Amino acid sequence: MDKSKSIAAIIGPTLIVMVVLELKFWNPTLYDTQVVPLVYLSGVLFFIAGLAIVRQHNIWVWKWQTAITVMGWFCMVLGLLRMFFPQMYKAQFQNDHFTFVVELLLILIGVFLTFKAYLPAGPIKIR
Repeated sequence: MDKSKSIAAIIGPTLIVMVVLELKFWNPTLYDTQVVPLVYLSGVLFFIAGLAIVRQHNIWVWKWQTAITVMGWFCMVLGLLRMFFPQMYKAQFQNDHFTFVVELLLILIGVFLTFKAYLPAGPIKIR
């Protein structure tokens, strides 16, 4: 449980900040010009982060800790896609509604992991 909380304490806030800063209304020109080598580099970083998560936290139980493992696998797959197809990265942001739904889902996952990491395990006692 401690390992899950420590990993969630990193993934949750990072996911929230990353996705919020990539939202179209926050940064509307972010995807106008994409440099292919930078997309490739971000793919390498996503793959390494996902591999590190999966290596340290490959837990498949019917509890909240599985969300960490799923995020690790998601990062690995996203990294591979960015490495193999860096020139197609801009094309995936043509459907604004689908992109917004995915971004909203990722923010909610980040909030969930953050709360699981920072809230106490037992009941809160007020004196």
